[in-house]
Amino acid sequence: MMVQTHSSSPRGFAAMSAEKQRKIASMGGKAAHAKGTAHEFDSTTARIAGKKGGQAAHAKGTAHVFSSQEARLAGLKSGKR
Repeated sequence: MMVQTHSSSPRGFAAMSAEKQRKIASMGGKAAHAKGTAHEFDSTTARIAGKKGGQAAHAKGTAHVFSSQEARLAGLKSGKR
């Protein structure tokens, strides 16, 4: 009896070119929207998701730490003073 070992080469979606992956993902997204099952973020949901991601990044220590100059410029871009 022959024992098979697992190959480390990519298979399926991972083995496809980035262009082919984008094409397939695009088709899936279009189909979901046509069917009415696609998730659409409103501004409140997007804000909550961004906050959650930022909190996770800070907890892991991978979040960007803004200098006071960067924070000031970001505030000016958003229209808040």
